Amino acid sequence: MSPSAGDKIPVTAAVLAGGRSMRMGVDKTLLLVDGEPLITRVAEAALSVCERVAVVTNRPEAMADADLPEGVAVWVDEVAYQGPLGGLATALKNAHDEWVLAVAADMPWLSPAVIRALWDAREGAQVVVPRTDKGVEPLLALYHRDCLPHARRVLESGRRRLVAMFPAVSVREVDAETLRVVDPELRSFVNVNTPEDLAEVREAATEEPTATVVPAAVIEVGARRGRRMPAERAVTIHMNDTEIATVQATPADLEELAAGFLVSEGLLADRDALDGIDVDHKRGLVYARSAEPVPEDLVYRRRYITAGCGKGVTFASLGHTLGLDAVTDASTVSADALYDMVGQMARAAVMYRDTGGVHACALARDGRVAIVREDVGRHNAVDKVLGRAWLDRTQTAGAVLLTTGRISYEMAVKAAKAKVPVVVSRTAVTELAAEVAEAVGLTLVGYARAGKLVVYTNPQRIVEGK
Repeated sequence: MSPSAGDKIPVTAAVLAGGRSMRMGVDKTLLLVDGEPLITRVAEAALSVCERVAVVTNRPEAMADADLPEGVAVWVDEVAYQGPLGGLATALKNAHDEWVLAVAADMPWLSPAVIRALWDAREGAQVVVPRTDKGVEPLLALYHRDCLPHARRVLESGRRRLVAMFPAVSVREVDAETLRVVDPELRSFVNVNTPEDLAEVREAATEEPTATVVPAAVIEVGARRGRRMPAERAVTIHMNDTEIATVQATPADLEELAAGFLVSEGLLADRDALDGIDVDHKRGLVYARSAEPVPEDLVYRRRYITAGCGKGVTFASLGHTLGLDAVTDASTVSADALYDMVGQMARAAVMYRDTGGVHACALARDGRVAIVREDVGRHNAVDKVLGRAWLDRTQTAGAVLLTTGRISYEMAVKAAKAKVPVVVSRTAVTELAAEVAEAVGLTLVGYARAGKLVVYTNPQRIVEGK
């Protein structure tokens, strides 16, 4: 007999709290929202509908400060820092019930009604997972105990994402419209990953409910049509379970962003060694797996915040460029062809036309633009283009790199590492970029607009006419 609406369901809720909270900088599970630790809010919501609740963590001593509800168990991850899948495996092994609810410890608005909706959809499935506009939500999902061997096999393969075991089990998705019946704004799926997220949640917790929510809008006077706003969020790149860097980026083409960044920073070089790149779009996490090791001293290396938009980051100082191989490609390109390629890039820049707030970058060869990518960060747009080329094994030597943004030294370094001899911008070139380009043999072209262009370095590659 199924439990009635007021009864608890025979589920062990596993509140996963084994992460490092790297983007928050402190243990986020103990941060207060409306006077209560995040993890305690989640545990209380789960306990109101599930018969048993356990916190799965690598830091059981920290739970002494959490003031968890009576009856909530604390389990220690079997193997520390194996990601959410490691926490789920621990829960599946220790659970008293056939079903385990995996729930992240950073969901301040968890609705018991959503848990019941998942429970009602379990028939014939081994996993019951919500699907919202952001994709599947494996960190608020039900898992049958039968999933344990599949979870362990995925962990043994070196992967840490919950969805990595989905192909091997029976998965039932519950769509957003079904969940909106019990959680109209889908607040259950809000996560707290960054200080900005925390500020928003705390502000919302102090607001009185209002009958009408008026969304923010962009108002333009005299414009032909309204513009959307460009999207931006924190994206953390991992390689072989090592966190490499967090950048602010447009949440599209993140596989390419990670590949381009890791290649430009010299962490990926052998395309055959790459095992795969997984993207968690909801949380802005990217995981690259490669047979190439991460340098042991990486965490001690100095990071350089790049100039301009997007909060780019690089491990390469200006001094590191002295060791770059020279770009010796002797091919030429006409000024007319460069103008035409800049036009091709502009026509393909859909996000720029819609928002007016992103940069575009393109890779071109023989007068034709082959790859165009856009991002709020011009460095990110370059990484996305070069990442796509690297993933597809597209030759970049002898090509032309086009950008709408200013060419700074680290962009010149990225081009030099990719053996791209000509870099063109619709705007300026910095002094350091020109210094790097002169040293390694790059041709930098700026202000390619309004019927003119300025060649800053190695002008022998640019010829007059067509």
